[in-house]
Amino acid sequence: MARTLVLNAAYEPIHLVSWEKAMCLVFTSKAEIVAEYDSLIRSVSQIFKMPSVVRLKKYVKTFRKTMNARCTRKNILMRDRFNCQYCGQNCSVATVTIDHVFPRSRGGKTTWDNVVAACHPCNRKKADRTPSEASMPLLRVPRRPSWVDLLEESHRTLLESWMPFLMGKATG
Repeated sequence: MARTLVLNAAYEPIHLVSWEKAMCLVFTSKAEIVAEYDSLIRSVSQIFKMPSVVRLKKYVKTFRKTMNARCTRKNILMRDRFNCQYCGQNCSVATVTIDHVFPRSRGGKTTWDNVVAACHPCNRKKADRTPSEASMPLLRVPRRPSWVDLLEESHRTLLESWMPFLMGKATG
């Protein structure tokens, strides 16, 4: 499914929507198309190019919190590229788990710097110990990814038209 990057009136990225939602914003005169894909959308009487980037006509106040990626299972797996952070094995959605570096049983929280993707065998082997106690060093130190990092991972081929806006190099 093609996604469309939505920009504020000041060309700041806000979020991603489906191309259908983006077209609704355009047809209701709430947004304008800034960049397009090569794919076509056909109606009974017209043909349009699918929007890649749209810009809202009115400025919408956003809070900085919304620009930070939320610590969700999906985002953690994307950050770690579905690789076990203990052995490096590439896992499928069905075989990957989320492990707390500092165990929850000892007060560890579900935060970006305390959770990693792990395969079932490594997660069982580590159990409720820290990586040093289990002699299982992490391949990468967990950190909060930027919004752009997650977009690059999930929409690798779509970013070319988005990059000027995500990197703050676009002007209106």
